[in-house]
Amino acid sequence: MTYSVLPVIMAGGSGTRLWPLSRALYPKQFLVLSGNQSLFQQAHLRLQGLAASDIEVSQPCVVGNEEHRFLVLDQLREVKGDPSSLLLEPAGRNTAPAVTLAALQAVAGGEDPILVVTPADQTVTNEHAYTEAVQKAVRAAAEGDIVILGITPDRPETGFGYIRSTAGDAQGVRAVMAFVEKPDLETAKAYVADGGYFWNSGMFVMKASRWLAALAHFRPDIAEATQASFAVRTTDAQFVRPGKDEFKAVPSESVDYAVMEQCPAHPEAGFKVTMVPLDAGWSDLGAWDAVWQVSAHDAQGNAAQGDALFQDSTNTLLHSTSRLVAAVGVDNVVVVETPDAVLVADRSRSQDVKKIVAKLEGQSRTEGTLHRRVHRPWGWYDSIDHGPRFQVKRIMVKPKASLSLQMHHHRAEHWIVVSGTAEVTVGDKVLMLSENQSTYIPLGTVHRLVNPGTIPLEIIEVQSGSYLGEDDIVRYQDNYGRSA
Repeated sequence: MTYSVLPVIMAGGSGTRLWPLSRALYPKQFLVLSGNQSLFQQAHLRLQGLAASDIEVSQPCVVGNEEHRFLVLDQLREVKGDPSSLLLEPAGRNTAPAVTLAALQAVAGGEDPILVVTPADQTVTNEHAYTEAVQKAVRAAAEGDIVILGITPDRPETGFGYIRSTAGDAQGVRAVMAFVEKPDLETAKAYVADGGYFWNSGMFVMKASRWLAALAHFRPDIAEATQASFAVRTTDAQFVRPGKDEFKAVPSESVDYAVMEQCPAHPEAGFKVTMVPLDAGWSDLGAWDAVWQVSAHDAQGNAAQGDALFQDSTNTLLHSTSRLVAAVGVDNVVVVETPDAVLVADRSRSQDVKKIVAKLEGQSRTEGTLHRRVHRPWGWYDSIDHGPRFQVKRIMVKPKASLSLQMHHHRAEHWIVVSGTAEVTVGDKVLMLSENQSTYIPLGTVHRLVNPGTIPLEIIEVQSGSYLGEDDIVRYQDNYGRSA
């Protein structure tokens, strides 16, 4: 018998506790925090590795944010992936509605695959152990179980929920007796000593129809409201957009509260929850302390990423992205440097970084949302200097990509080609510019920048005018469905 598996990657979330590296429009799941691939890319590749003689793995269904849709496509293309569908949530409604959208999409064509649901922001160091555990979960789910991956604890952890389980059967699958809230330290120590408690990973496996049936039993309000939103969805290539107003009416709830905790508490409902232990060097990288824990350390317990130097320092994490960062005589500290913001924190307080992001939002500052380098569907721009009435940007346009046909009311622009070839529309003229050539876009003139070549195009743009905000733009034509 062959089992059909549909990976479901939960790619929403803003990762506020990993600020300033993680920003709302470029959150942690798309960052490279270990190895050479982003956490999202690592999740995709791990899931594709589940294939076996009795397991067929489809391209993933990704559930995420409208603002991240091109990031998802770009990052999947980099690892030769292609989503079967990209479900774009109109609003954040926690994980239960998100999984329900994926399940509805999975059965829409009359099939009933086994869903392997995973967050996009976790790491695993032992992929062989991960593959074996998830394959075991797939085979159990084929029998009708709702299967959760339980992390074998290696320390008393107060930041995770726990799963209380029975002893395993011949295949090592355990029955779940109860889900337990995050404990205090003494209780966590007792859980680890007991041997029957595991961390809740947030990864679970079940048939799409089984999830829909369990949700309809325990939370019919969520099931019906999500179905109503999905019923009026629109589809644009791989993008699937549920009804916006209908989805905003869906109650916000987590998978755990909506279904998982209810099943063992109400065995008469007939939804069996089992658990497969996972001992594979797992981390959810929820905060900078977790990044330090999974990083390589020197003899003094220090970890570094980028250009960093330590002197008489211990148990410290330095993360540099654009310049040298040095630490002298510090212990248990996190320093994270980006071109526009620097974080200094006690490592034991790294969970509180999200409070800084809340303050940034309260002050309407952009550092919580955007990096200095801003990614766009066509490439990126980096604001390298600015002052009264001027701004300088470095712009990269991908091969064959195009910016929108647009106009600005309050600024003129000077473009200098650094590398590649630019096709420039200025009013009714079309120019071809190569390296070291330039042009001028007068205020109020309709214009467009295109990269017709096969290598990235880089230009320096100098803006001048009375107002230089990104909202001073009128789009007449856009390849990416943007109107503003």
